[in-house]
Amino acid sequence: MAKRKPVGIKKPAPGKRAKAASDAHRTIARNKKATHDYFIEDRYEAGLVLTGTEVKALRMGRASLAEAWIEVDRNGEAWLQGAHIPEYLQGTWNNHTPRRKRKLLLHRPELEKLAQKVQAKGYTIVPLELYFLEGRAKLEIALARGKQDWDKRQALREAQDKREAARAMAAANRRRG
Repeated sequence: MAKRKPVGIKKPAPGKRAKAASDAHRTIARNKKATHDYFIEDRYEAGLVLTGTEVKALRMGRASLAEAWIEVDRNGEAWLQGAHIPEYLQGTWNNHTPRRKRKLLLHRPELEKLAQKVQAKGYTIVPLELYFLEGRAKLEIALARGKQDWDKRQALREAQDKREAARAMAAANRRRG
């Protein structure tokens, strides 16, 4: 008697595998200093208005959010300032400028809420992560409050204590096992 294949279980075609890979969340750049320098309160996902060479440079995985910030202007539009997307190597005369300001795409209620909070003392909007999702460049931004120096020292101390506790637990588990 011949073996039968299970019904309903199919191997995805190469095109579907490629589409699934492109639709996955692919991080390009992360602002590691943001969580150290700020208390993160709310997170938002924003689209970016980019030129073709910027998208190609991002697909090569080259960008930096280290000195970037978000500004909301008088017209109620949010702009990414100071982010560095280097020029596309195969670009021609129409290549982009690396540190130009880029418009963020957010829903109107989100923009109004962010603008209102930023006018309050001590709040700012910081970029956290730049990534591709379903083929589109997205930016995770956060409404944040600045930390004082003693807050930063305390956070570092707590992280170090957690690491030491985890090491001690791992060592105890190795001795026991």
